[in-house]
Amino acid sequence: MLAAVILSGGESRRMGSPKALLPWQGRPFLQHLLDVTAHPKIGYRRVVLGAHAEIITRSIHLDPEEIVINPEWEKGQLSSIHAALLSLPIGKTDGMLLCPVDHPLVSADLISKLIAAFYSERPAIALPVYNGRRGHPLIFSAALYPELLDAPLDLGARAVVWAHKNEILEVPTIEEGVILNLNDPQAFEKLRG
Repeated sequence: MLAAVILSGGESRRMGSPKALLPWQGRPFLQHLLDVTAHPKIGYRRVVLGAHAEIITRSIHLDPEEIVINPEWEKGQLSSIHAALLSLPIGKTDGMLLCPVDHPLVSADLISKLIAAFYSERPAIALPVYNGRRGHPLIFSAALYPELLDAPLDLGARAVVWAHKNEILEVPTIEEGVILNLNDPQAFEKLRG
């Protein structure tokens, strides 16, 4: 069983409004990620909120058990990963599917392929690759949870990825969305244009 963790704790300063609520194909980014992570191998889901927790929970129906509030969201993405990990039942997950809310353009099919590859090969990390470029979401094996919890805040989860560079399973995809980081209005308008 995996945990799906959707990171939506940041301030969205460059975007100017909560990225979780931006529209994509008739629904907000966050709702799209909730929909595509509905998979039989995902037994737990956590939506990590921070700066805009109130407006997001008013705008999107979330299961209260899935909401994790990160009071330290200003410390960056890794602090949200920590909050999610600490909320999970100990020893009950094989790994964590990590979905940043600013990388919403992924399909349920991609999620399924990533999960199937992870369970087939059992790597430390599984991630999608588009045209030679690594993207999101990633699956971290549960064996890496302690390293994620100990990683330096300034480097974040990248430190763990770098430390396990020879234990990464790359899953090829034709979905460009895995490398599209929708961080600012220009990137969003380009997508919509």
